[in-house]
Amino acid sequence: MTGMRSTVSAIVVSLLMTAGTAFSQDAASKADRKDWIQLFNGKNLDGWTVKIAKHKVKENFGDTFRVENGLLKVSYDHYQTLDGQFGHLFYKDKFSYYLIAVEYRFVGEQVKGAPEWGYRNNGIMIHSQSAESMGLAQDFPTSIEVQLLGGDGIHDRPNGNVCTPGTNIVIGGALYTPHCYHLVAKTYHGDQWVRVVAEVLGSERITHYVEGTPVVTYSKPQLGGEAKSPEFEKRAGEILSEGYIALQAESHPTEFRKVELLNLVGCMDKKAANFKPYYVKADNTLCKY
Repeated sequence: MTGMRSTVSAIVVSLLMTAGTAFSQDAASKADRKDWIQLFNGKNLDGWTVKIAKHKVKENFGDTFRVENGLLKVSYDHYQTLDGQFGHLFYKDKFSYYLIAVEYRFVGEQVKGAPEWGYRNNGIMIHSQSAESMGLAQDFPTSIEVQLLGGDGIHDRPNGNVCTPGTNIVIGGALYTPHCYHLVAKTYHGDQWVRVVAEVLGSERITHYVEGTPVVTYSKPQLGGEAKSPEFEKRAGEILSEGYIALQAESHPTEFRKVELLNLVGCMDKKAANFKPYYVKADNTLCKY
């Protein structure tokens, strides 16, 4: 199975580059820096909501998510053991067509009591349910995960995989139902800063980029797999075209110096004052003349 995944992944990346559809870099080049929305303001967690398993919404147990020295940190210095308390930090707005970019690094040691797979493992959750709709003990939101994975200094741990808590995806033209799709991609060892971008085009196509290189593309994200709540289990097969964005706290200390988003929905009338050449989804109700 690994060999088949590797072959499909290599073909997908080749097609992306050959066909000139590495849209992420093209859109970014057409946008001014001021067009990017800084979801993390470098000062506090304004605009974000915490949800940690076994705790109520907004209860930031152990000060897990915090801002120090201009960095958004996932920290475990107030934990005795993880005890299944996986956390997520949700941004306040839903998005459908956009680029989401983070610059992050892993630091320190994994918290005691954490699973082995959580070592230098974190993620960006996209097309996610809201923090408020999660169950008290729910570990992960129903969403698509852009996996952030760090090396251990020895073994290959390809970065930028896709995982699917309570969801499935279509990849290589076929429905893919295993929890994670693992890549043949670069491993980033140590505490180095890494930039990961996800190009999200509703349900049409999602592509992950690691340091500017496309590593996987897929489409038709949908409810399914191991359902995270009875509500979503009843709606298996429903296509996801929008949702919330969340950052994980999956057991290893992580620092984010940038979390930014380029919205690809807007006025596409070239006569309007707020037309942008990188928009791909029209909402001309936003046009200003």
